[in-house]
Amino acid sequence: DKDLKAGKKVEICEVGYTDVDVGTRYISMTMWHFVDPGMPIPPEARAIHHISDNDVANAISPAAARTLLMADMEPGDLFAAHRAAFEQAFFPGGTHEWICTYVAAKHLYDDLPSYSNQALRYILGIDDGFEWPVLAMPPHRAGPDSYVTAGIIRHMLVENTPRDLTTLTRLPILQKRVPFGKYEGQLWADMDAGYLEWILKKDFDDEVMNTARHYLRQRRQDSTPYPFA
Repeated sequence: DKDLKAGKKVEICEVGYTDVDVGTRYISMTMWHFVDPGMPIPPEARAIHHISDNDVANAISPAAARTLLMADMEPGDLFAAHRAAFEQAFFPGGTHEWICTYVAAKHLYDDLPSYSNQALRYILGIDDGFEWPVLAMPPHRAGPDSYVTAGIIRHMLVENTPRDLTTLTRLPILQKRVPFGKYEGQLWADMDAGYLEWILKKDFDDEVMNTARHYLRQRRQDSTPYPFA
C-alpha cells in the first residue's frame, strides 16, 4: 500500500478467487495461481506472504491473471475483496461493481476491536461454516484470504442483499473511537471543535478525515442559534 502511494512500480505475484452463490450462499472451492510480476519480489513483501522469486518463475503473467479473473463473469455478477480499493489498484474489474468487506463490516458491526480479514473471521465465527477449513490457511495468501472473505460475504448475506453491501461500500466510514494520541479509545462524538479542526489541518487517512469532518459539521450545526417562532 505504501509503495502504491509512493508511486513505486508494483505487480501481482499471486491471484486467488472463491465464488459465492448469492441465492444458495454456497461457497465454491478456491482457485489460485502464482503470477510472475516481472520484477524481483522485495523482502518486505515476502515477509508477509512468503512467496519467493523461485515460486513465481515461469508462472502466468499479470495480464493472464487479470483475464482469468474476468472469465465466466456475467452481467450483474460482483467482485468482492477485503480492502477492495487496494485490490482495484491492480485489477479494476471492468464494469462489475465491488463489495468491500472491510468497509461493509465497519458499517454493519459496531465497535469491534479489529476489522482485519482474519479478525472478522474469528469474531464472526466464520470457520464454523467452512466446508473445507484447510482452504483458509495460511493467511496472507491469495487463495486462503479469498476463502475467508467468501465466508464473511456469506455471513453478511444472511441479513443483507448484495445491493445493500455495494451501497455500504460506497459510503464514507465514520469511526466511533479516536484510534491514536492522547484521546485514543475515546468517542469521536465527545471531541470538541478545536480538536476536530486540528485534525483537519493534518494529513490523516480518509477514515479519520471523514469522521472529523462529520463531527465538526455536527458541532457547528448544534451551535447555530435558531430564531424563535
